[in-house]
Amino acid sequence: MGVVQNKNILQDLKLMGMLHEYDRILSEGENGKECPSEIVGSLLQAEKDFRDERKIQTRIKTSKLKLYPEYEEIDFTAKRNLAKNQIRELFKLNWLKQGRQILLIGPTGVGKTFLAQALGLAACRSKYSVIFFSVTTFIENVMLSRTTNSYLKYRDKLSKPDLLILDDLGLRKFTDTEAQDLCELLEERAHNKSTIITTQLPLSHWKEVISDPVIADAIIDRLIHSSIKVEISGESYRKIKAKKLDEKERKK
Repeated sequence: MGVVQNKNILQDLKLMGMLHEYDRILSEGENGKECPSEIVGSLLQAEKDFRDERKIQTRIKTSKLKLYPEYEEIDFTAKRNLAKNQIRELFKLNWLKQGRQILLIGPTGVGKTFLAQALGLAACRSKYSVIFFSVTTFIENVMLSRTTNSYLKYRDKLSKPDLLILDDLGLRKFTDTEAQDLCELLEERAHNKSTIITTQLPLSHWKEVISDPVIADAIIDRLIHSSIKVEISGESYRKIKAKKLDEKERKK
């Protein structure tokens, strides 16, 4: 069979990884760089790599991450009390394999959401399913699911991803029903699924936004013993970045 015919067959079979790399791999074979079995192996590897990357992109798309930050983009020079060794360890994702929780605690603007989404992206790339929500969006979705009698289905949906990221807990007070919904979700995920929660409030202050003390104690108890706590302090990183940009502009 000729090259064009081979490519048409690859196209019909939707072997797009092989198709994209066909010319390069065939050329290396013709130049004597690869024997026939190595050529077949290279084609199969190209297809596998293509499908793996497509799965990664699908996981990233369904995660609903707002940003796609990488570990290398984290600025450890800013005075934010970020322990480089601790953060590097988090990116190994052992906590995710163990189903542990992470609490990212600190004032507004210090990079909690950035770090949470960077961990989420790393999880997507490592074949874990991820979903990202602000706590406000979570509450709104729960309220909507209750009006359509689909609450249990929605809670079940959120209990399944390997990693759930709940961003900005504490921006508003929970009603008793909303707090109970959060408690039930954390209970569903407590045994083998990981959750990242970003918040400005230390655990000792969560009762300020969860008025029912019984529910507050239940939520805190689910997190206080097993979670990894990363406390970020210092000046707003948004403010720091703005200062750096201003300095660059003045130097022009």
